[in-house]
Amino acid sequence: MIFKNRQEAGMRLAERLTAYRGPDSVVLALPRGGLPVALPIAEALGSPLDVIVAKKIGAPENEEFAIGAVTAQGHRVLNDLAIRDLLLPPGYLESKTQEQQRLAEERERLLRGVRPRVPLAGKIAILVDDGIATGMTVRAAIAEARSQNPKKVVVAAPVIAPDTLVDLRSLADEVVVLDAPRFFWAISQFYEDFAQVSDQQARDLLAARAR
Repeated sequence: MIFKNRQEAGMRLAERLTAYRGPDSVVLALPRGGLPVALPIAEALGSPLDVIVAKKIGAPENEEFAIGAVTAQGHRVLNDLAIRDLLLPPGYLESKTQEQQRLAEERERLLRGVRPRVPLAGKIAILVDDGIATGMTVRAAIAEARSQNPKKVVVAAPVIAPDTLVDLRSLADEVVVLDAPRFFWAISQFYEDFAQVSDQQARDLLAARAR
């Protein structure tokens, strides 16, 4: 399954989420790439749009290999199996967690500005990304959403790695995806246009639906 761009992927995903149309749902994008997908979903459901910012915690000398993730609010998840196989320098995990949390806080302030967070207590929290590979940042976002006592946590993405789909089904109340292809190398392979979303574009997308 190939998507023209993130907006088209969001519109197609929205068709699978119509059961959540109404005032009880809150759509939460994982920025920046999740925002162009999340906006058409929020519009279709008549829901407010907000963000949960999570940053990957990379391994020493290989930042792209995620050994964990942390949100702006400090909710952290770790890849325990990966960490056991690595010889982490003393203090590395804590210092890297603090560094990535600071970056997540800065990104959240940049995107949301002075607007308050949308409350999740008693709501259906729908977490949206443009695709899910290892799922570390999504796992952290689930932990943060859970901490706010929502009625339900739903993860939605156009495409997901099959192994990650199995993992996330044990953490979320529901996982809604359009494709979980066997051969999954990178999220970009499923988009004709996968241009980077700038901070300003992300701010504009959030402002278009934020309440």
